[in-house]
Amino acid sequence: MKKGIILLAVSLFLSVWTVNAQTASEIIWLTNFEEAKKEAKSSNKTLLLNFTGSDWCGWCIRLHNEVFAKPEFAEYAKNNLVCVKLDFPRRTVLDPTTAQQNEQLAQRFSITGFPTIILADGEGSPIARTGYQAGGPENYVKHLQGFISQK
Repeated sequence: MKKGIILLAVSLFLSVWTVNAQTASEIIWLTNFEEAKKEAKSSNKTLLLNFTGSDWCGWCIRLHNEVFAKPEFAEYAKNNLVCVKLDFPRRTVLDPTTAQQNEQLAQRFSITGFPTIILADGEGSPIARTGYQAGGPENYVKHLQGFISQK
């Protein structure tokens, strides 16, 4: 009985620790562009606008899995970026306000394909445009830093 309780306690501890470790390395994706601009301006960070088709676009899913879901990128983003997910899903219905905002921003930034990543300043003025890049999170961070250092 004691052995079972100890195993249960250890298992519970490891589960909580694993969840906390995962949460600490995840990117916070905002969906409201105006709120994201305020955050970027007040924290002196760059906006990363991720125009994505999260549930159907193969390159978007690949960018997410190879870069955005990795702790190395999350750490960089936490210190340098305000990340905004502007989604155009096919199987998920967005609330009308978000869908309208995303459409307007896609027109404003002349989005013609997915994924499109726009780096912008706290005013929402574009700095650079990019998309999927092979090479994992370290390569992607260097890629973004090249744009940001030129602003």
